[in-house]
Amino acid sequence: MRRIRRFEERAGQLYRDTEVPGFLHLSIGQEATAVGACWPLRATDAITSTHRGHGHCLAKGMPPAPMFAELMGRDAGTCHGRGGSMHIADPALGVYGANGIVGAGLPIAGGVATAFRLTGNDGVVVAFFGDGAVAQGMFHEAVNLAAVWDLPVIFCCENNHYAEFSRAADQHRAGLADRAGGYGIEYAHVDGNDVVAVAEVMAKLVEGRRRGGGPVLLEADTYRWQGHYEGDPQRYRDAGEVDEWRRRDPLTVARDRLLALGVGSAAVAVVDTEVDAEIEEAIEFARAAPEPSPSSLGEYVVAPSVAAVSETVPVAEAGTGAGGERYRVMDAVRDALDRELAEDPDVFVAGIDVGAGGNVFGLTRGLAETYPERVRDTPISETAIAGLAVGAAMAGLRPVVEIMYMDFLGVCFDQLLNQAAKLRYMTGGRAPMSLVLRTQFGAGRSSGSQHSQSLEALLAHIPGLTVVMPSTPADTYGLLRAAIRDPNPVVFVEHRHLYGFRGVKPPPTHLVPLGRAVVRRPGTDVTVVSWSRMVHEALAAADAVAAEGISVEVVDLRTIVPLDRATVLESLARTNRLVIAHEAVRDFGVGAELAALAVDEGFWHLDAPVVRVAPPPTPVPYAPALERAWLPGAEAIADAVRRLVRT
Repeated sequence: MRRIRRFEERAGQLYRDTEVPGFLHLSIGQEATAVGACWPLRATDAITSTHRGHGHCLAKGMPPAPMFAELMGRDAGTCHGRGGSMHIADPALGVYGANGIVGAGLPIAGGVATAFRLTGNDGVVVAFFGDGAVAQGMFHEAVNLAAVWDLPVIFCCENNHYAEFSRAADQHRAGLADRAGGYGIEYAHVDGNDVVAVAEVMAKLVEGRRRGGGPVLLEADTYRWQGHYEGDPQRYRDAGEVDEWRRRDPLTVARDRLLALGVGSAAVAVVDTEVDAEIEEAIEFARAAPEPSPSSLGEYVVAPSVAAVSETVPVAEAGTGAGGERYRVMDAVRDALDRELAEDPDVFVAGIDVGAGGNVFGLTRGLAETYPERVRDTPISETAIAGLAVGAAMAGLRPVVEIMYMDFLGVCFDQLLNQAAKLRYMTGGRAPMSLVLRTQFGAGRSSGSQHSQSLEALLAHIPGLTVVMPSTPADTYGLLRAAIRDPNPVVFVEHRHLYGFRGVKPPPTHLVPLGRAVVRRPGTDVTVVSWSRMVHEALAAADAVAAEGISVEVVDLRTIVPLDRATVLESLARTNRLVIAHEAVRDFGVGAELAALAVDEGFWHLDAPVVRVAPPPTPVPYAPALERAWLPGAEAIADAVRRLVRT
């Protein structure tokens, strides 16, 4: 506790002296909760933390020197200066991340706990959160999933009575004891300023989780002395309240207990002296450490992919389905999952109705019987599902989770945007993040605006994510297997109107490298670039204009990110004209990025303007007549090709 206190005091001083450049949230006054909660944990147990997480990290065993270096933005920092105060992590020490998003560590904790269970590990996860996080939907989803799956998670609420500037009483109408009852899980309460009391309660709770007990909700009553952040004027509370809690200082409580047990004051003073020296030495280490080199700016965004894989069937055969056994895209999805589940025990599949129900489209039918426990049904909780994937990946597994419709990514976007995409970078490469999030989309069948959207541009704009959108059965099989094996987070987007599309069945060993486009049809007059279902519309358009003497080259991106710029530019150099066709709305889309690529790097090859064929910027309509007008097809692509050739 003394180490945490001194660390926080000096961090505050360094911030005021501008040696700490970023946000700073101190936990002075809450030391007993951190130390007592981590006291019974093994090195192999795990914690997830909050934006106020220095104390948790120190209590779990992280050394102060690299933590200070991280606060100062130095390369010797815990995360090589990529995370800062709110994002310190080291999974090797069981610290699965402090987190700048309120409540975001709770779903991740469920993923780590799932990994422990699936690997036969008796590890326990402590998920720290503040009283304000109880208002987050991800709190409900994470606790409910942990309850349904009986996960070994201790949800530890540090109730410091304030959610940023608001009193807890103004934020909630039900206490945590009532909430625990609603989830059907155990509840415990402890004086969070008494380290012995916290440690004793936690020892019992930890042992219970090791024996197979499900989750528990622990409320530790404590108080933060400082403001929400350094520089907070704290107009929302009076000095008398703070003084009252200062008289219950957890360090004073512990010191008095030691003295009552016969430990001399001189022995206690030795601890203070040793800690002061340790902290000053750590600060000097951090000050002397160099800043990250600007040349390292791009490091840790993505992990190097495994050894390059190559296609094992000819491109034309895989793309056109000529000859061989007829094979549906839906078969390819199931077979790819089956193959990877069989070959890699670290792979598991989870999602809404993917187990007993076999997926809403029947894609995973039978897998749960073949791989019990490794094909798992979840509640309808997209944030918990995505967080499950993040936590399990950080713990070393290769989760494949399903979000039923691409539109539903909005429900769990934080876990993609701020967690999966960024954690490897923000931890300086310490957090493994091999996960696949499968989803599907597709307009054209009157599914309406909330079940039809093509949102790849949102995902492609987030550094750290890989985005895959196949168009054929062979590519679906080969790309999905490659995605599961990739060390980076992959969003694998299927088109539901292609599930019944038939093509050649590839050999079981078939793999398709991520980030590599393919020429589906060679041509000399115009390049049409597309992906997913629109590739087939482009091929149909090419057939239509061929009778008019126009030769169209069709490029299938297959992977949106990383974008195969070289293949697009090489094709443009051959044809000197470019049409881009996609199902997503035209404005601000991937087509715009491809057009910019052509103008920037392919300008001298262009003999005509770049043309985009895409829906107008409106939500997807429901009425068939409106949807037909909204969604372009082969005819619109052919018209664009004709206009360009005449230019």
